[in-house]
Amino acid sequence: MTRKVKVEMISGNIFADLGLPDAEAHFLKAQIVSEIYRLTHERKLTQSQAGERMGISQPEVSRLFEGNFHEYSVDRLMGFLAAFDRDIEIVVRPHKKAGKGGRITFKSAA
Repeated sequence: MTRKVKVEMISGNIFADLGLPDAEAHFLKAQIVSEIYRLTHERKLTQSQAGERMGISQPEVSRLFEGNFHEYSVDRLMGFLAAFDRDIEIVVRPHKKAGKGGRITFKSAA
């Protein structure tokens, strides 16, 4: 007996794949929060210590790490990342295909 498996192509942005509004911004926020989470664990910081660094409470850090970051702007999240001694560089360049909309990407230097 042969089973048929349905295969779907994905975009690489789960929020876009789910059809959520503002998917690009939400994906960028998720990537920034992921980096903050990685740095917190790499440095063996408690959530309280991470919160002190970012200027927020431990419960806010917990919500952030659980994926509840919709209340934070990209700008504020970048400020949190900078509090971990990270330089943030924004580079603007032409899109590879003229006439196509640009995109926003996040790359960690780690």
